[in-house]
Amino acid sequence: MTTPLAAATPRCPHFGTCGGCQYQDLAYDEQLRLKRSRLEDLLQQSGIAAPPHIALHAAEPYQYRNRIRLRLETVAGKLRLGYNIRATTEFLPITTCPIAAPLLWETAESLLTTASVNRDAAYWLSATAEIEIFTNQDSSRVQLTLFCTPRTKAPPPGQPGHFGSAFAALQSGAPQMIGAAAAAFDPRTGPTGRTLAEAGSPGLNYTVAVPNQPAETYWITRGAFFQVNRFLVETLVRLVCNDASEQPLIGALAWDLYAGVGLFSRVLARSFKRITAVEANPTAATDLRSTLAKLSPDSVAVQSTTLDFLRRAALDRDRPDLIVLDPPRAGAGPEACELLNRIAAPILVYVSCDPATLARDLSTLQHAYKLTTIHLIDLFPQTAHLETITILRCN
Repeated sequence: MTTPLAAATPRCPHFGTCGGCQYQDLAYDEQLRLKRSRLEDLLQQSGIAAPPHIALHAAEPYQYRNRIRLRLETVAGKLRLGYNIRATTEFLPITTCPIAAPLLWETAESLLTTASVNRDAAYWLSATAEIEIFTNQDSSRVQLTLFCTPRTKAPPPGQPGHFGSAFAALQSGAPQMIGAAAAAFDPRTGPTGRTLAEAGSPGLNYTVAVPNQPAETYWITRGAFFQVNRFLVETLVRLVCNDASEQPLIGALAWDLYAGVGLFSRVLARSFKRITAVEANPTAATDLRSTLAKLSPDSVAVQSTTLDFLRRAALDRDRPDLIVLDPPRAGAGPEACELLNRIAAPILVYVSCDPATLARDLSTLQHAYKLTTIHLIDLFPQTAHLETITILRCN
């Protein structure tokens, strides 16, 4: 007989209607047990020879997000913030978001307040389909992106709606805001990549504690990817960059694939002679190239897809001491995993945000590697999403 899961009272009045959270009605211990059970079942069904124990890592299950993206629509003549109704694309106006860092929601509300009394801010907010707000580790700085209809025009200085004037007005209501941009947004396909206007700083600094070492400060260009759970970034870095005895991994050469802004590269550069960081996004690759040049003159940042990099590397017969890969939800894919098998680095650390694609990739990687350790890091409490770190050693 199945034991009923322990219930909890959701903190969000929109739970059940909003598509963002699925587990607020479960006690947090139950959420963790459920996620571990799901992961164990999936690995077993996929024929993965996993170790008997999956280590769990968790932190505060509310107010953890350092970034939120909200829809903006006019309802009954008034601008409202919201998400999607569960399993639909219909707009749901909301009044709070308990999983977000408090400053994010405070900033979002201040935008509407400012737009109600300032014509420059109103010009841009009325043209905005979605907003993204990102804050640093201590909520002392905020970056804002407005995703606007493609036909939105940026008025010149002195004209109503000038973006610099709008930014000044928005900043008066949200003093932690150090930069903002308006980007073109197609409702059918999403962001077009075209910036309409910007003001203030183009990014912010984000400091991450590193165990037994000085903290690392990252420059995050506005819109660049960074891990979303402000309470568990340090745990993620520790588990990826240290060995089982909590000592830094060491060697001559490490590869960081899907490197982003270098969350792992910059810490690994302290204990490896050379780092090769691979990132397809040109903005992140440029920032990372500049940073690595200062940290380690022999290290390089390569702007490339991971698959193209691995194809070239396999022909060159490169063999690093360590490979770290942190792919998007689609995973690395069968061809990339076959190439990783051929390269056969002694240690492979796979950071995954989707257990199904992880299981698929592990089924290929286990031809050359033995899975020795699995960590489940609950980066997304109250949701069904789960993050894992798997450590593999070459046979």
